[in-house]
Amino acid sequence: MSNPFADQIAQTMEAMRTQLAKAEEAQAELEKLTASVTSKDRLVTVKVGPQGQVLALTFHTTGYREKAPAELGALLTDVLNEARAKVGEQVAARIGEFEGVADSLRLSMTGGSELNDLLEPLWSMRPGYADEAENEKKKTRKQEEFGG
Repeated sequence: MSNPFADQIAQTMEAMRTQLAKAEEAQAELEKLTASVTSKDRLVTVKVGPQGQVLALTFHTTGYREKAPAELGALLTDVLNEARAKVGEQVAARIGEFEGVADSLRLSMTGGSELNDLLEPLWSMRPGYADEAENEKKKTRKQEEFGG
């Protein structure tokens, strides 16, 4: 006869191992992430790394010599900011894939199980539990409405 609690723990541990592997893969990808932007006049291209650090600054012509210092500075600032924004969007998108993982793991361990029923009296003694329980019910209703 199998133990339902042991089965839940085993399933949760497997889910955690899977998420850890995904997180390690994402970290490796993020470390290699870059973004490049070329100015509208095709004068300069900037390449930045995952933390916005400048990896390369390439002038394609000698046209920068004819620009006023303030104009060249503004051009470089715009291109750098655009490249940093691009890499930031990529980082946010990759990290966004992990949204809700903690809730999923928590629910896989406690949601709708005998363990949940067993722990309910203990949780109800915790300050603020009633408010949390009501918020969770509202959240669940919204998810059910959204899910159809």
